[in-house]
Amino acid sequence: MMRLPFLRRRDEPPEPAATPAVPEHLSDDQAGHALRAPSKLHSFNRYEIKYLLPSDQVTVLREHLVRRLDFDSHGANGGYGVWSTYYDTRDLRFYWEKIEGLKFRRKLRVRHYGDRFNVGDDTTVHIEIKQRVNRVTQKRRVALPYHLARQLCDGRQMVEHDRSQRAFLEEVLELIHTLDLRPVAMTGYQREAFVGRAEDVGLRVTMDHRIRGRDRDFDFAADADNRLIVPARMSVIEFKANERVPYWLTDLAAELNMSVVRVSKYCQSVEAFGRVPRSIFHIPDHEISEA
Repeated sequence: MMRLPFLRRRDEPPEPAATPAVPEHLSDDQAGHALRAPSKLHSFNRYEIKYLLPSDQVTVLREHLVRRLDFDSHGANGGYGVWSTYYDTRDLRFYWEKIEGLKFRRKLRVRHYGDRFNVGDDTTVHIEIKQRVNRVTQKRRVALPYHLARQLCDGRQMVEHDRSQRAFLEEVLELIHTLDLRPVAMTGYQREAFVGRAEDVGLRVTMDHRIRGRDRDFDFAADADNRLIVPARMSVIEFKANERVPYWLTDLAAELNMSVVRVSKYCQSVEAFGRVPRSIFHIPDHEISEA
């Protein structure tokens, strides 16, 4: 079986890779939307591949993974919550760039790890720019108290920061002002995460369950209903690895008949709430209910 290329993600942020140069042929608008030098804090590149797996096979996959991988530092005992507020333009530019498969695209989000009902003004969250350059996924982020993240992304004002964060925060603020970004969708799910041992350094596998979302009340701790945006009987599995995924994992994916899918939780949420017609990548929402 052909081996698939990947780059790493670890709990501890690896050293940042060099930032690709902006191609000379880009228009001014495209150039303004292209990469800038990333902060050396919390920056990494990787390749990713996603699968959709029925819940009745998740147990089998987990049993195989625990024999070869370790839980990440927060992944044991059922995993942890991941909640994200996504920002986009009025005409959903970032959504359409993903659907159309542009070789360079990006999105802005504020992310919280843990129970959303415990989020307060001083809770640490991450402001992230996740971008795709050809086949490589790059993610840059900084950690801030939640009230400062909202001041920056919703209030559109610069906030107190460490010197190492300045360039990134200026980029976020310019992106928000230039494209008139606003919160569009929220997603949340329960994540189990595994990391490679010595022979599989850099390998990371995540299993995301009960994938929910909402299209309003974007405060993490808001007393608002969330709707399942992926059927409860399905989980999204991601392989992320350093250089190449090991043969045992690709063989396991084949054994479980895991099919590669092009799914975006953000796009799934936008479509689930009727902001746009459902694309060919939309996962049918049978068994959708309040969650």
